[in-house]
Amino acid sequence: MKWYRKVIIALGSLILLVLIVNIALNLWIKLQLPKIINRENNSAYFITYKNLQVSLLHSTIKAAEIVIVPKAAIQDSVNKSGIYAKVKGLEIKDFKVWNLVFSHKLKARSITIEQPKLILYSKNKKSTICESVVAPFKKVIVVSDVFLNHGNLQVLCAKNKKPMLSVHNVNMQLKGIIITNDILKNKIPFKFRTYAVNCDSLYYHPNEFYHIQTKKIQSTPTNLDIVDLKLTPAYSRREFVAKIPKEQDLYTLRCKSLKVDNMNWGFKQDAFFFHCNTIKLESTSANIYRSLEPADDMTKRKFYNTMLRDMTFDLKINTLTIRNSILEYEEEKSFDIGAAKIVFNPFNLTATNVSSGFKKTTLPDIKIKINSKLMNNSPLIVNWKFNVMDQSDGFNINGKLTNLDAERIVPFSKPYLNMTMKGILDEVSFNFIGNDKGCEGTLRVEYHDLKFTIYKKDDRKKKNKLMTFIAGIFVKKDTNDKLRDTVIKVEHIPEKSFYNLMWRSIAEGFKKILV
Repeated sequence: MKWYRKVIIALGSLILLVLIVNIALNLWIKLQLPKIINRENNSAYFITYKNLQVSLLHSTIKAAEIVIVPKAAIQDSVNKSGIYAKVKGLEIKDFKVWNLVFSHKLKARSITIEQPKLILYSKNKKSTICESVVAPFKKVIVVSDVFLNHGNLQVLCAKNKKPMLSVHNVNMQLKGIIITNDILKNKIPFKFRTYAVNCDSLYYHPNEFYHIQTKKIQSTPTNLDIVDLKLTPAYSRREFVAKIPKEQDLYTLRCKSLKVDNMNWGFKQDAFFFHCNTIKLESTSANIYRSLEPADDMTKRKFYNTMLRDMTFDLKINTLTIRNSILEYEEEKSFDIGAAKIVFNPFNLTATNVSSGFKKTTLPDIKIKINSKLMNNSPLIVNWKFNVMDQSDGFNINGKLTNLDAERIVPFSKPYLNMTMKGILDEVSFNFIGNDKGCEGTLRVEYHDLKFTIYKKDDRKKKNKLMTFIAGIFVKKDTNDKLRDTVIKVEHIPEKSFYNLMWRSIAEGFKKILV
């Protein structure tokens, strides 16, 4: 036999052996993979699939119609708990054959998940997706990259089956994943190099009183874009007031665009941190409503210095901006009278050096500039600064309001003060300094043709002629084209807010100037 025939036979035998081994491994993998998945995952879940395709040549595994259900659901189909999932298709690339053969674990470069539909029945709001999804399957598969296409996620309350969270058309790229026993103990039980996530819409029910909804969300490690963010009450105002034991604000927020640029977040020694260059809110409509019918909340109100100083995580925002927005505040003594309303439209704000005091000893001043129009008409400029680390909660705030037609504040003065006004406030300027104990400073006012009409307490539609007459005698109608100024000093009521202190300080100055 010539040498080349021996070579051909040897090569043929080798190829035949490879084919036999390939076929044998393929058959073994197809037979053993279901057993490995359901035995080695050491979790409370069954995993099944159809149309399994294994290619040792290309180091890929493909499966279709994957179903994940809790093992307990077989015996109890009524009391839902855990994860229920259906996946149209799945592809694992560059898997290590010998890891699968000898360690019964799939190690691969990437996994691509197509059109997953996942429902998580949560027993309590503290349970997380990571705890429920990542930990149970860490013994089954280890991959570096995860790609998820066109997924849908729902988290339902196990007791009443109501949605707590739902996300539609999620697309995700998670690269450079690391999972270890130590990492699994962290609040986020895995590490990653980079990610990109987007979805068409999100709904979240954080507590009994509010719903959070968005349209498109796009996020990377450094940027976040949210379209049409909404925070809406779950109850009407009457229902809300009936449910709260003490006075409490009710918020309604709509924001067309929220952008976070150059952000960096994560955990340092189990302590969360969030840093970013800018947060931009565009075309925001915010309404704050408070009813005075419930009992007073007698707990001490914290100033913003204290709120930020007491935060339990590291927050740093270089610049926060709000543009082309509307801010409304409504306060209602009773539903029969109606709500007193103040409107700032348009409302523009720029705040710099917004930081928490977490593990810090010094910080620069937070500086806030507001440019707005009171009651949609009168220009208002405010400059406000304070330092988070100031234990006395010190602040300085100054501002200027011009050309206010007094009739425009009737929506506030009629329900709240039971009076109406006419005339023009040509200029109102103030400069206050203060702290948690109180406020002092100067108020300057120029006005003309100012008149008051006071109404009866028992019939708020009828004019109180006597009180209106007395007001006409004692209240000066104008300042004769001059700015009149006065000095004010007002104590802070501990159970009242910073804004209550501002309102009482301005009101005190007006009393001194008008009478």
